[in-house]
Amino acid sequence: MERGRTANRNPERTMAKRLQYRRVLMLVVLVLIAFAGLGYRLVDLQVLRHGELSAKAQENTQLEFPLEPRRGDILDAKGNLLATSVLVKTVCADPTTMGNRQMEVARTLAPLLQVSETEIIQKLTPRIYQNEQGETVTNKYIKLKEKVSVDTWQKIQTAMTNLSLGLDEKRLSKSEKAFYHILRQKAVFAEDGQLRAYPNQTLAAHVLGYVGTEERVSNGERRIETVGKDGIEHMFDSKLRGVRGWRVTEKDGKQREMVSRREQDVEARDGMNVVLTVDSVIQHIVETALAEAMEKHSPVSISGIVVRPRTGEILAMATLPNYDPNNPGYSTPDARRNRVIADVAEPGSTFKIVVISGALNDRTVSLADNFDCEQGHFWYAGRNLHDHHSYGVLSVENIITKSSNIGAAKVGIKMGENRLYEYIRDFGFGARTGIPLQGEVSGIFHPLKAWSKVSIAQIPMGQGIAVTRLQMTMSMCAIANNGWLMRPMLVDRLEDSDHRVMAKFTPQRVRQVISESTDKLMVRALKTVVSPDGTAAKAALEHYTVAGKTGTAQKAEHGVYVPGKYFSSFIGFFPADNPELCISVTMDEPKEGHYGGDTAAPVFKQIAERAASYLNIRPEDNVQPAPETPAAAEDARVIRTAAARSQ
Repeated sequence: MERGRTANRNPERTMAKRLQYRRVLMLVVLVLIAFAGLGYRLVDLQVLRHGELSAKAQENTQLEFPLEPRRGDILDAKGNLLATSVLVKTVCADPTTMGNRQMEVARTLAPLLQVSETEIIQKLTPRIYQNEQGETVTNKYIKLKEKVSVDTWQKIQTAMTNLSLGLDEKRLSKSEKAFYHILRQKAVFAEDGQLRAYPNQTLAAHVLGYVGTEERVSNGERRIETVGKDGIEHMFDSKLRGVRGWRVTEKDGKQREMVSRREQDVEARDGMNVVLTVDSVIQHIVETALAEAMEKHSPVSISGIVVRPRTGEILAMATLPNYDPNNPGYSTPDARRNRVIADVAEPGSTFKIVVISGALNDRTVSLADNFDCEQGHFWYAGRNLHDHHSYGVLSVENIITKSSNIGAAKVGIKMGENRLYEYIRDFGFGARTGIPLQGEVSGIFHPLKAWSKVSIAQIPMGQGIAVTRLQMTMSMCAIANNGWLMRPMLVDRLEDSDHRVMAKFTPQRVRQVISESTDKLMVRALKTVVSPDGTAAKAALEHYTVAGKTGTAQKAEHGVYVPGKYFSSFIGFFPADNPELCISVTMDEPKEGHYGGDTAAPVFKQIAERAASYLNIRPEDNVQPAPETPAAAEDARVIRTAAARSQ
């Protein structure tokens, strides 16, 4: 019996053991599967998806942001601010933090931002969209307004901190209190930016130029950059812009920077300051005189240039119509165009200085040589050349004094086209002057093989060739500088933000066009132009001898000279025998008179008198320097006031 019972129990025990083994085996298998799954997961995380997850981890903990440099200033020769950068804010918001409080926030911000409540509410309303990866996201970043002053931003911060929502906040839950704290402190925020400011508004606008913004992509990141669009702002953009810095650091759970964990901290290098040769007071004198002449003669445009002939330094350059670089978009392209370097026209009689000085230099003629001016009518190569008055026999000196077209044509014919062509080239025509401004053209000067039979007679009187106003001015400066042609100089130096000189520019001679002895003869002839017998008696100064030349060129349109339309000019320098300044005034289609001696010469005189007073140029009659006139004192006061406002 006992054996039977034992035999019966043995199978039961065997089955129990087998079941136990199976359970252990299953447990082992499950453990192995779990370890295999964990191992695969580790391989997936650490190997297969390491790059992706590492990037996400960095995104969650790493903070990387650029450090923007300050754009350098543009200063005049005396250190007065012409262009500067002002710290401003771009006011932004996170719509996802607003809840249903858009209306209260809009009501608070609208009067400070000077934007309608409706527009702000629309921007603060959350919107769902798909990003570039196809993910559905909510907009967490919107711009409410750019170029907001720091003072206004501080008022916005105060207003948001004190935002009244009509609640008993003591009864709010922790989550509600947290919501309203974020709404007041973090929902509206600001980004730093710069506003380019021109404290003197339109003063020297065509020299300074203006800036704009461009979107650029760097390392996959889009950013908006300020870039120079015209003038000095454009030509020296790389120097003014500076070098961007960056900071790579870590942030804690509250998105605060952990300063001790900074990995990279490269400071931005501010842009350099550009110091011009332009003098703001002289610039103001010129622009004021041009504005008065614009009102009197109603030309299409009027331009003025003041240059130191010995160095080529430009003290003033202006053209009207003008524009305000603070708001360039409000002006027309015509107003923004620098006509001094971008427009060409036949120069008329101012060009006689080229043919007469060249002929004197070659000794083809002397000042005393006589030419028959045919009583105002001269047929040559089938063309009737004429003078504005009937002249008989004139000496070469009187050809300049009276501005005889026929006399200049006959000198050119005697000189020969080859030599005339070479002198025109040597005086800088047909080539850019090299001034550091965008948009300069080289003019229209045809190669010798393209000249017609009459060109040798027309070009000496300033027809059949088109020049820029700057080219004509620099050629007169060569006469004022012992025959040396200078490169126009507009920038004196580059400074760092601490005003240490980083680069210094010096005057550059291009070439000697005529000898010093010839130059003295030419100056002698040009003095007679401003005498009572000359064409520019209205340019004469009381305490200084002036040498110069008038120009009155009939305008051509579609290849035909148009009656009643003229390009009038006067270019002169003083003191004639030791020149300090060369001044050019040109008008396009003046009314109420069209001769250069009647329209441009009086403007020259006005600019010269005020500039001489301001610069304290000693009179030639050995009396004490002319006292500063009330007008010159006012010019200086205006510039000082504008400079003080911008600091």
